[in-house]
Amino acid sequence: MNLGPMEIGLIILAVLLLFGYKKLPDASRSMGRSLRIFKSEMKGMKDDDVRVKDEARTSPVTGQIVAPPASPTVPPEAVDYEAEARAAEARAVEARARAEQARASAADHQR
Repeated sequence: MNLGPMEIGLIILAVLLLFGYKKLPDASRSMGRSLRIFKSEMKGMKDDDVRVKDEARTSPVTGQIVAPPASPTVPPEAVDYEAEARAAEARAVEARARAEQARASAADHQR
C-alpha cells in the first residue's frame, strides 16, 4: 500500500477541512503534550517496577506471628466473638445507611 503525492494531498485537505487551519496548531500541541505525559508516566511505571523488584531481592521479609496479649481481666475463652461480630455488622449497616442518606441528599441538592 503505497501513498503517492495525490493521496497525501487529499489526506491533508480532508484534515484541514475537518479541523480548520486555526485549530490544527493547538491540536498538534495538545497531542504532543499528551504523548510527552504518557511517555513520562510509562517511564515512571517502569522505574517503579525495577525499584520494587530490586527491593524484593535485596530485602527479604522475615517475621513471626505473635499472638495478641491476653487481657488480665478477661480470659480468652470468655470473649464472645459472635456478639462482637454482630455488633460490628450492626455498626456497618448504620454506616451504610448514613452514607446512602448523604448520597440521596447530595443528589437532591444537585437537582
